[in-house]
Order: sequence, then C-alpha cells, then structure tokens
Amino acid sequence: MTVLRIAAFSDGNKGGNPAGVWIGDDFPPASKMQAMAADVGFSETAFAAPEGGAWRVRYFSPLCEVPFCGHATIALGAALALQHGDRTFELKLNRADISVAGRRDGQTIAAALQSPPTRSAPIDPLLQADLLQLLDYSIDDLDLKIPPAKIHGGADHVVMALKTRNALARMRYDLKLGRELMEKAGLVTVALVTAENPQLFHVRNAFAVGGVLEDPATGAAAAAFAGYLRDIGWPHGGVINIVQGEDMGMRSLIRAEISEIAGSSIRVSGTARIMNDA
Repeated sequence: MTVLRIAAFSDGNKGGNPAGVWIGDDFPPASKMQAMAADVGFSETAFAAPEGGAWRVRYFSPLCEVPFCGHATIALGAALALQHGDRTFELKLNRADISVAGRRDGQTIAAALQSPPTRSAPIDPLLQADLLQLLDYSIDDLDLKIPPAKIHGGADHVVMALKTRNALARMRYDLKLGRELMEKAGLVTVALVTAENPQLFHVRNAFAVGGVLEDPATGAAAAAFAGYLRDIGWPHGGVINIVQGEDMGMRSLIRAEISEIAGSSIRVSGTARIMNDA
C-alpha cells in the first residue's frame, strides 16, 4: 500500500504542494483510503486504479473525500509517467472525465491537466460578508475589477480579489470557524488573489474543509479562476501565471491556458518533483 509523495507545481526542485499518490489494481475500501490520506497528512492524496482504457481516480483530504484536486492530479500525472512512460492519461473522476499528461524532464516531471468544464456566478452577499469577517478584511480591501464570485472548475470555490500584495500577505482566520462556514456554503477553497499585471497573479487558498489552513498550490481553483476571468472579459491574452505558497515558504508556480470558448476546459500545467523513492 505504498503512497508516493510528490510536490506538484514546484518551482524547479523547490516548493510545490505535496500530494500523496497511490496506484493499484483495485481500490481499497473508502474507509481505508480515508485513513491512508489522514496518515499521509497532505492536503490531498489521489488514488488511481485502471478502468477500461482509463484510470479511475478518487481524492481524499485528511478529513473527507473531494470531487477534484488539481495538484494531486498533476502529481498523479507525474507518477503515471514514471510508471508507464511519457504520454496522456485519461481519468475518470467522481463527477467528470478529464486527462493528465506527464513528461519526464531531468529531476522533475512536467505535467498538464485538462480541467472539467468551468462556470461562475455572483457571490451571495451574505456569504461575502461572512467571508470578509472570517478573513478580517473589509470591502475597501477588495479589488472590484475582479468582483467576488462563486467559481467552479471541477469543485466549488469562492474568489475574492484584493487590491494589494500586502493585504494578501496578512490573510488569517480561525480554522474551525472557516471549516464550518465553508462546509455550510459547499466550498472546497476560498481563493484570495491580487493581480500584479493582467497575466500574473499572487494567490492564497484557504482550505479549511480539508483540515488545512492554506494550500501551497491549488490547480482546481486555478482552473476555476481562469474560467472566471474568461467569463468577465478580463484581458488574459489566453494564459495566466499564478504564484502561490510564497507566504508559507513553499513557492509554487501554476500556468493556466484559456481558450475563447465559454465554459470550456482549462489547461493547467506545472512541474512536479519526487519527494521520495518512486
């Protein structure tokens, strides 16, 4: 029952978001996968087993199963490339079919996923007020050129844009209260973003529902955010780059490529580094 430990969206041989990856012929019971994810202790562990010509994938945080996790998918793509060679792998998730490509490149593995379809909607004003209170921000901190919204790219998130990098750096909240609020709202993460320029964003993602204060890199939220920028007509030029995890000392780099087709899949890519003997 070996679990590989792979940091996805790494900055070369440093940083990235650690994920567990388990690959086997058949899934263990869900209770066993949940216990394994808790034992690994990373924000998510991906479990994969062959199904037809594809791979059936499930994702578990230390506390619960989640429908989709971008960084664990990148880590899975790296692990599959190590085992089966450089190519694209079709994945069957709980709620969507996607793909991930892996390509070995020296000490790291380049990986790219095609997200589930994206969508967005205005945020409920009461939820916005609750989140601002939780995170100790005011309406004056928000950059309304990117209005707060509920966004989706395989899982539900909220995005709130902040005017300054300093405001982003002082993100803090009570984990227990955050988990209760996010569970009630059906959110996987809350993404706080600030734009350095139209194609470069600094991001922090609160992940209280997974028992983690903050994610160093969040591919699912990156896909949802990229889709939202498309929805609001942001001048993204077809691609955005995200720097995440700096405030945790785990700098991570995410690239999201955006087609012109509303609601279509986002290509999310980065590098992965092996944290143990693969």
